[in-house]
Amino acid sequence: MDLFNDNPWVIWVVIAVMLVIIEMFSLELVLLMFAAGALAAAAASALGAPVWLSVLVFAVVSTALLALLRPSLVERLHDGPTLTQGHDAQVGRIAVVVEPVDRFNGRVRLAGELWSARADLDEATFDTDTEVSVIRIEGATAVIVAVTSPTAPTQES
Repeated sequence: MDLFNDNPWVIWVVIAVMLVIIEMFSLELVLLMFAAGALAAAAASALGAPVWLSVLVFAVVSTALLALLRPSLVERLHDGPTLTQGHDAQVGRIAVVVEPVDRFNGRVRLAGELWSARADLDEATFDTDTEVSVIRIEGATAVIVAVTSPTAPTQES
């Protein structure tokens, strides 16, 4: 144990490595901030700082990193494109009418599946094999408009 008594910085490095390994399982960046604090304490200890000062350096650096660096890192890691799932993913897609669609009922083939459908406008009707655009989903019914409509989204299926 003379290694640890003669070189207290080694203890801080071991603590930092253990924290980094544990951080790999949590991915919350909290333990990573503590590991950086432990490395700062190891540097202070290697420069001859007493134990109380190394502990203080660990606490100050860890707290500062948690308060100042971690929030922006977490925001950058969680910032990205939103994945549209479920029925919302069907909005904007092109569908093909398989049974005539009017304001009240009809059927379309959307993303390879049959959906009940209705026209968005009262006077709109769509014949079989007409391409239409889905503007919203209401329950299990696709609300559609003509592809040439200025309100129709242009995303292809």
